[in-house]
Amino acid sequence: MTESEGRLRTVLTAYFPMFIATLSLVTSIYNGYLNNRFVDIIQRNLGRAEYMRTCKEIIDAYFQVKFKAGLVSASGERERAGSPNPNAATEQIEAASAVNKFAALGTYLANLRDDAIRARYTELTRALGQAVVEARRTPPAGLDKLFEGAEAIFAELNNDCVKSAKE
Repeated sequence: MTESEGRLRTVLTAYFPMFIATLSLVTSIYNGYLNNRFVDIIQRNLGRAEYMRTCKEIIDAYFQVKFKAGLVSASGERERAGSPNPNAATEQIEAASAVNKFAALGTYLANLRDDAIRARYTELTRALGQAVVEARRTPPAGLDKLFEGAEAIFAELNNDCVKSAKE
Protein backbone atom coordinates (compact mmCIF):
# COMPACT_ATOMS: atom_id res chain seq x y z
CA MET A 1 0.00 0.00 0.00
CA THR A 2 1.33 3.37 -0.95
CA GLU A 3 1.54 6.34 1.32
CA SER A 4 -1.31 8.15 -0.51
CA GLU A 5 -3.60 5.10 -0.19
CA GLY A 6 -2.83 4.90 3.53
CA ARG A 7 -3.59 8.59 4.00
CA LEU A 8 -6.86 8.24 2.02
CA ARG A 9 -7.85 5.27 4.15
CA THR A 10 -7.07 7.21 7.34
CA VAL A 11 -9.08 10.22 6.13
CA LEU A 12 -12.02 8.02 5.10
CA THR A 13 -11.89 6.14 8.36
CA ALA A 14 -11.96 9.39 10.33
CA TYR A 15 -14.40 11.51 8.28
CA PHE A 16 -16.83 8.97 6.83
CA PRO A 17 -18.47 8.19 10.20
CA MET A 18 -18.77 11.95 10.84
CA PHE A 19 -20.44 12.38 7.46
CA ILE A 20 -22.91 9.58 8.25
CA ALA A 21 -23.60 11.10 11.68
CA THR A 22 -24.22 14.51 10.11
CA LEU A 23 -26.64 12.99 7.58
CA SER A 24 -28.40 11.19 10.43
CA LEU A 25 -28.70 14.43 12.39
CA VAL A 26 -30.11 16.33 9.39
CA THR A 27 -32.58 13.52 8.73
CA SER A 28 -33.67 13.53 12.38
CA ILE A 29 -34.20 17.31 12.36
CA TYR A 30 -36.22 17.09 9.13
CA ASN A 31 -38.29 14.23 10.57
CA GLY A 32 -39.05 16.34 13.66
CA TYR A 33 -40.13 19.22 11.43
CA LEU A 34 -42.44 16.93 9.43
CA ASN A 35 -43.94 15.51 12.63
CA ASN A 36 -44.65 19.00 13.95
CA ARG A 37 -46.32 19.95 10.67
CA PHE A 38 -48.41 16.78 10.77
CA VAL A 39 -49.56 17.51 14.33
CA ASP A 40 -50.46 21.10 13.35
CA ILE A 41 -52.50 19.86 10.38
CA ILE A 42 -54.38 17.37 12.55
CA GLN A 43 -55.09 19.99 15.22
CA ARG A 44 -56.38 22.48 12.63
CA ASN A 45 -58.59 19.84 11.03
CA LEU A 46 -60.03 18.77 14.39
CA GLY A 47 -60.71 22.39 15.31
CA ARG A 48 -62.33 23.05 11.95
CA ALA A 49 -64.48 19.91 12.22
CA GLU A 50 -65.62 20.93 15.72
CA TYR A 51 -66.43 24.43 14.51
CA MET A 52 -68.43 23.07 11.56
CA ARG A 53 -70.34 20.68 13.84
CA THR A 54 -71.22 23.55 16.15
CA CYS A 55 -72.30 25.65 13.16
CA LYS A 56 -74.65 22.83 12.20
CA GLU A 57 -76.01 22.64 15.74
CA ILE A 58 -76.60 26.38 15.99
CA ILE A 59 -78.54 26.34 12.71
CA ASP A 60 -80.74 23.60 14.13
CA ALA A 61 -81.14 25.54 17.39
CA TYR A 62 -82.17 28.69 15.49
CA PHE A 63 -84.90 26.89 13.59
CA GLN A 64 -86.05 25.16 16.79
CA VAL A 65 -86.52 28.62 18.33
CA LYS A 66 -88.59 29.69 15.34
CA PHE A 67 -90.65 26.49 15.43
CA LYS A 68 -91.36 26.77 19.15
CA ALA A 69 -92.22 30.46 18.77
CA GLY A 70 -94.74 29.34 16.14
CA LEU A 71 -96.30 26.97 18.67
CA VAL A 72 -96.47 29.75 21.25
CA SER A 73 -98.06 32.07 18.68
CA ALA A 74 -100.65 29.47 17.68
CA SER A 75 -101.42 28.86 21.34
CA GLY A 76 -101.89 32.59 21.93
CA GLU A 77 -104.16 32.78 18.88
CA ARG A 78 -106.36 30.00 20.27
CA GLU A 79 -106.52 31.73 23.65
CA ARG A 80 -107.55 35.01 22.00
CA ALA A 81 -110.31 33.08 20.22
CA GLY A 82 -111.58 31.90 23.62
CA SER A 83 -110.20 28.39 23.62
CA PRO A 84 -107.79 27.96 26.60
CA ASN A 85 -104.67 25.90 26.04
CA PRO A 86 -103.44 23.94 29.08
CA ASN A 87 -100.03 23.46 27.39
CA ALA A 88 -99.38 27.18 26.85
CA ALA A 89 -96.99 27.54 29.78
CA THR A 90 -95.06 24.44 28.73
CA GLU A 91 -94.76 25.73 25.17
CA GLN A 92 -93.48 29.09 26.48
CA ILE A 93 -90.89 27.32 28.67
CA GLU A 94 -89.75 25.10 25.78
CA ALA A 95 -89.38 28.14 23.53
CA ALA A 96 -87.31 29.93 26.19
CA SER A 97 -85.23 26.77 26.59
CA ALA A 98 -84.59 26.71 22.84
CA VAL A 99 -83.36 30.31 23.04
CA ASN A 100 -81.03 29.31 25.90
CA LYS A 101 -79.62 26.44 23.85
CA PHE A 102 -79.04 28.83 20.95
CA ALA A 103 -77.34 31.26 23.35
CA ALA A 104 -75.03 28.53 24.66
CA LEU A 105 -73.98 27.45 21.18
CA GLY A 106 -73.63 31.08 20.10
CA THR A 107 -71.40 31.80 23.08
CA TYR A 108 -69.19 28.84 22.19
CA LEU A 109 -68.83 29.99 18.58
CA ALA A 110 -68.37 33.62 19.61
CA ASN A 111 -65.52 32.69 21.96
CA LEU A 112 -63.63 31.36 18.96
CA ARG A 113 -64.04 34.64 17.06
CA ASP A 114 -63.46 38.36 17.59
CA ASP A 115 -65.42 40.90 19.67
CA ALA A 116 -67.56 42.07 16.74
CA ILE A 117 -68.90 38.55 16.11
CA ARG A 118 -69.41 38.06 19.85
CA ALA A 119 -71.53 41.23 19.95
CA ARG A 120 -73.58 40.03 16.97
CA TYR A 121 -74.31 36.67 18.64
CA THR A 122 -75.39 38.51 21.78
CA GLU A 123 -77.62 40.79 19.72
CA LEU A 124 -79.15 37.82 17.92
CA THR A 125 -79.81 35.97 21.18
CA ARG A 126 -81.56 39.01 22.61
CA ALA A 127 -83.63 39.40 19.44
CA LEU A 128 -84.68 35.74 19.61
CA GLY A 129 -85.57 36.03 23.29
CA GLN A 130 -87.67 39.10 22.58
CA ALA A 131 -89.36 37.38 19.63
CA VAL A 132 -90.30 34.41 21.81
CA VAL A 133 -91.77 36.72 24.46
CA GLU A 134 -93.79 38.62 21.84
CA ALA A 135 -94.85 35.46 19.99
CA ARG A 136 -97.72 34.90 22.42
CA ARG A 137 -99.27 38.24 21.36
CA THR A 138 -98.43 37.84 17.67
CA PRO A 139 -100.68 35.99 15.23
CA PRO A 140 -98.97 33.14 13.33
CA ALA A 141 -99.10 35.18 10.11
CA GLY A 142 -97.04 37.92 11.79
CA LEU A 143 -94.17 35.70 12.91
CA ASP A 144 -92.09 36.43 9.81
CA LYS A 145 -92.21 40.13 10.62
CA LEU A 146 -91.39 39.36 14.26
CA PHE A 147 -88.25 37.46 13.22
CA GLU A 148 -87.22 39.89 10.47
CA GLY A 149 -84.35 41.49 12.43
CA ALA A 150 -83.15 38.15 13.76
CA GLU A 151 -83.20 36.65 10.25
CA ALA A 152 -80.83 39.32 8.94
CA ILE A 153 -78.36 38.84 11.79
CA PHE A 154 -78.63 35.05 11.54
CA ALA A 155 -77.88 35.11 7.80
CA GLU A 156 -74.80 37.26 8.43
CA LEU A 157 -73.53 35.01 11.23
CA ASN A 158 -74.28 31.86 9.25
CA ASN A 159 -72.20 33.17 6.34
CA ASP A 160 -69.40 34.00 8.77
CA CYS A 161 -69.66 30.53 10.26
CA VAL A 162 -69.29 28.88 6.87
CA LYS A 163 -66.42 31.17 5.90
CA SER A 164 -64.60 30.53 9.17
CA ALA A 165 -65.05 26.77 8.91
CA LYS A 166 -63.56 26.73 5.42
CA GLU A 167 -60.41 28.64 6.46
